[in-house]
This record gives sequence, structure tokens and C-alpha cells, in this order.
Amino acid sequence: MTQVLTLRAAALGLALGLPERGMPEILAFGRDAAAPEFWPEAPRSSRINGMDEAVPSAVLLPTGGLGFFGWPAISGHREGRDFLLDFTGWSVTTEGEETVLEARDPVAEIGIRITISASPTGLLSMRTALTNQGAAPYTIDRLMAASFVLPAGEARLDYFTGMWGREFQSRSTLLSDGLWLQESRRGRTSHDRFPFFFLAAGEERIGFHLGWSGNHVIAIDRLDDGRRLVHLGALFEPGEIRLAPGETHESPVAHAGLDSAAFHAFVREELMDWPGGAMRPRPVTLNTWEGNYFDHRPEDLMAQADAAADLGIERFVLDDGWFGRRDDDTSSLGDWFIDRRKYPDGLKPLADHVVARGMEFGIWFEPEMVNPRSELHAAHPDWVLQVKGRPLLLSRNQLVLDLTRQDVSDHLFSSLAAVLSDLPVSYVKWDMNRDLTHAGGADGRAVTTAQTRAVYRLMARIRQAFPHVEIESCASGGGRIDFGVLRHTHRVWTSDCTDALERLEIQRGARRFLPPEILGAHISASPNHQTHRRLTLSFRAVVALAYHLGVELNPLTLSGDERAELKSWIETHKRLRPLLHAPGRQFLLEPVDGRHVWGAAADERIVAFVAQGPQMVGEQPPPLTLPVDAGDKRRWRVAAIHPAKPDFIRISEGQERLLSGELTFSLAALRQAGLPLPMLRPESGLLLELEPVEGGHIHG
Repeated sequence: MTQVLTLRAAALGLALGLPERGMPEILAFGRDAAAPEFWPEAPRSSRINGMDEAVPSAVLLPTGGLGFFGWPAISGHREGRDFLLDFTGWSVTTEGEETVLEARDPVAEIGIRITISASPTGLLSMRTALTNQGAAPYTIDRLMAASFVLPAGEARLDYFTGMWGREFQSRSTLLSDGLWLQESRRGRTSHDRFPFFFLAAGEERIGFHLGWSGNHVIAIDRLDDGRRLVHLGALFEPGEIRLAPGETHESPVAHAGLDSAAFHAFVREELMDWPGGAMRPRPVTLNTWEGNYFDHRPEDLMAQADAAADLGIERFVLDDGWFGRRDDDTSSLGDWFIDRRKYPDGLKPLADHVVARGMEFGIWFEPEMVNPRSELHAAHPDWVLQVKGRPLLLSRNQLVLDLTRQDVSDHLFSSLAAVLSDLPVSYVKWDMNRDLTHAGGADGRAVTTAQTRAVYRLMARIRQAFPHVEIESCASGGGRIDFGVLRHTHRVWTSDCTDALERLEIQRGARRFLPPEILGAHISASPNHQTHRRLTLSFRAVVALAYHLGVELNPLTLSGDERAELKSWIETHKRLRPLLHAPGRQFLLEPVDGRHVWGAAADERIVAFVAQGPQMVGEQPPPLTLPVDAGDKRRWRVAAIHPAKPDFIRISEGQERLLSGELTFSLAALRQAGLPLPMLRPESGLLLELEPVEGGHIHG
């Protein structure tokens, strides 16, 4: 018996037709989508594939070999047999936001479960599970989490590429006929093939994300009728997923939403698991890495903590170099005990000093890795991912521990727990500095998927044992940023590159799907340690201020003027933080001629950041227009500008009056005509604060 099922996540709709046999047909998907009344009475016909009655192609998770000739979303076999899957007897159960579709193939003896969540934040989320109901093992070659369909016609793909230090580089391309395929085999979300994108076709433009930190595949398949199926899922190595009788394998979760606001709302309202149940103001952080590297001296670090507290910093994070015999990156990963050469009295005096100065204490770990030069590797060389007979490949002098082994996971938990129990730690920077290769387990089989899930379990175990501790996801910067790892963490290190000019594009890309308050953005030293570029403190601050603000330098090296300026920027951030991090208030504009604009708007204050990257090509910048409420009838003015004297190339008398607050304007004018700001010099920026004029209303 056929039936129609319609699911809605705010304005995003998905209508499915459940047939007597075969996969659920996608009848409609997109904004305000609704099922057609004629399904299934109007069967399709086709002269192309020669079938007397065409097999539907726009279906959830199509399987091959039964008349569908596109890219199969599910495939597997039982020792070469049972390679066809034809599910029957679909049932539907709904509880709250979650709907579960279930069916089985009685010939192949495989059960399927598709779970779809329709969030009021505007995301549709989907995951799929297969169960081996037969008496012999079943190998899954491919199991996508979800399939979605977009209309026929020209299709434009907006996606990300990049590398270490250049994450979230936005790219756009028109899709041709055939198949667009992205595969990542790095064992982490990756810097270069990030699983988030927008696809526009017809009147629909929809964002998609796979919440998964391991290998992934994204396929966009053009169907015979011109529509496109979008598939997202984990990527398996040969023979990696082999189900024993009665065993089930479930995919990661794929998400779809109409815009960035829907993804931001989902992260804030449903994804994040905050200590205490709610996010508190994001503490301004000092991270010690670029200020110290491996040179750890307790007295000097205490002096840095004093200087940090005087600047208004709220969290002090001790980075790499405190454990084992860690003088460089060639040794001691895995030896998570305090280096008594550097800290003869342990870390407690430093941690207590930090807390006594009113700051939180955080610490760096890289639990998944081990150096060959370490006590742990000397004692347990069999604990690393490896394939017998194949050479071990080092990356950053590291090998990868096999967390799928319970003894390895237990050892790591005990090692981290010993440190967290002994010290007043409220924050862990959890790093991962290499891709996975030779990802074989103790039995010689591929374990990339299992390794990813084992990392999640270890994070969850730490969180359960230490519920007050927040975790930052760092992986050579932005190499592991996705909704999978964010279920267990609270902040991401957006990039190892702290150069403010590079960060303009990195942060613009990342906040396409993540809210700014969880994106780490630090004010670092000049010249920058990655690019050697010299940038003013005001430009570095403007670029970082709207995000989870931090400082990445030794504060003792600052001059008196620099300390005063940095303290002022931190005070400004704290004052504006409730607005900058408020749900539904932020905006981000597309860059024009190298000028980046972002900020937040509330009823009583509008904050706009303006940063000029390269030199403009135009003779003058376009007026600054902002997406504000044009129905507001009050008059507004510039209440403050930071820095007080931006680096303008030239400024007119009228522009000076505007920026000094003498001239007022309506929000309708701000939205439509815009403010005629002066041209900024390249690599400079400003922060504008706008406020309504008391009693200044527009009449008529």
C-alpha cells in the first residue's frame, strides 16, 4: 500500500512517496515543498532505458541493478551474492521531531532504517542504517546517510577548498552533465575537501553538510530528466564494513537547510552540549603557543598570566611542551605526564596562580597521536594503526594510536583523567596534527570509520567524567570542523594561520555554516609567525573581535602603548559581546573590491566591522549598506568609531561630520542608500557603533 509523507523543518519541506516495493520517492524538496496530488496514479514512461514502466530515479538512497542506472547510494554483497537490494513493507513511526522509515529485503535478508529529523531551526537531518538479518556476513561497500533532489536546469555549486593555513576558501562552479564527486580519504574532516556546500538550481538554493570527521563522499548525480540527486555519506575502505549476522551499521548524519541562519540556529539550539546546559559568555583567551612554543619556564609563564589578567583576559591555555621530555615536535607524544625538568613542582603552582588571578586554566593534549621517540611507543609499538608488512609513514614525526582497541582507549582516558583530576582545568585544547594512513587494526582490516567513532567515544567519556570541562577541536587548525565532532566539543580552532589578512577569507567561509561565537580568532604578533606579514594592532583586532576572541602572543613583549591599545580592544569586545554573539542578530556581507563587512544589529545598537584587504580598484568605495530594519522610524547616528582615527586615504569634511555623529540618518537610508565612508588603506579596518538619536523620529 502506497502512502505520502510530508516533513517540515520551518520553511524547508520534504515530501516522500512510500511505494509497495523500492525506495521512497522524493516527490518534492525545498522551500514550502508539498507532494503532488497525482502520485502515484500517473506512472512514468521512458524510451531511454527500455523499461516498460520506468523505475523512479529521484528516490532516497537509490540502489543499483533493478532499473536505476545512476549512482547507487547503497551497495553491498554477501560473498559476492545478494548484491541487489529491493526493500518492501515500509512502515512509518513518528515521535516528536523524528520520523523513522523501516523496510526489509526478504531475499537479501537486509533490513533498512532511515531516520529523518525535522528541526524547528530549519534543518532536515537524515541518517541510514542497515541490519544483516541473514545467517552469513554481509559487506557494505557504500551506505550514504541521505539523498536529496534539486530541480532541473542550470546548477551552481558553492563549496570550499583550501590547505593548512588557508582553510575555507570559497569556490563556485556551474555543474555540467554527469556526476560531480568529492571524496576525502584523510581520516578527518580535512582542510581541502570540506563537506559543506550550497547548491542552487531552478528556484531552490539549499545548503548541505555531512556531520562526520572521517572519510567522506559527496556525489551530485544528474538524472535523465535533468534533476540532480545529492548524496552525502561516509567513505569506506575495501572490506571495512562487514556485518556479522544480526549486526547493524548506521551512517553519520547529513543535514540540509535553506540558509546559513538555519545551520547557525541548529548549532546553538540543538547541537552544542554546554556545561551547565547553556553557553555562557565566551571567555577571552590567551593561548601560549606562538608566544612560547616549547620554551616553558614557570616563572615567565606566571608573569605572562599576570600581564594577561591585567589586559582583561579570562582564560589562560597552556599549549604544547609541558609533558614528557617535549623540547620539540619529535618526541614524547603519548607520555602525558608532567616534564619535571621544566616544572620541578609540577603544573599546580602555575594553574593555581592563573586561577588566583581570576582566569580559567586550560591545557593542550594530542591524545590520538604518539611519537616513535616516546615511552609509550617503546612499551607498546603494536598500539599504532598499521598494516603488517607495510612501512609506517611518519607525519610531523607522529604515528596514530589505534583507539579502536579498548586497552589503548582506556590508557588514554586514564592519562588525561590523571591530569584533569589533579589540576583546576576547565578547558582542553584537543589537537590532531596528521592525516591517517595505513589505518589498519589489530586484525589487519581497515578501521578508519571505527577510529573516528572511537575518538568520539573518548571525547564523550572525558566529558562525562569532567562535565565542567570545555573542549576545543583543533586539527592542524581547521582540519576537523564538522557537526560530528561538535556534538562533543565547544569551540573550533578555525586555522593555524593567525594572519589577519588571511583570516578575512578563512573566517568568512567558516561562518557560512558555524556561528561566530565558536570560531576561535586570535590577535597575534606582528610580524605574523606564519606569513611574516606586518599588520597594525587595530587591523588584527578588528578582524578577530566578532568571534571567540583570543590572544596568541607573549604579552610581556608588548610595549606600553600596545598593552593599552590591546586592553582597550578587549574591553570593547566584552562590552559588545552580548550583541556580537546574540542569536539571529549577526550579518555577513559579500566582499566588494576587497572590502569585507560583517557585524550585528539590535534594537538599540548596530555594530559594523569594515576591513579592507588589498588595495581597491575603484576610485572610491561603494556606500556602506547594511541589512537592517528599514521600518524603524527613528533617526540614527554614529556613536563611536574604533580606532578613533582609522587609516583613511582621504576624508571629506562631510564624512568627518558623519563619523563624528553630527549627521543623522534613517535605517531605510542605511539599508538602501548607505553611508558614504572614506576609502581605507589596504590592510586596515574600523569598527562602527551606531545608535538611535533620542527623540529623533521620522514623521510623515
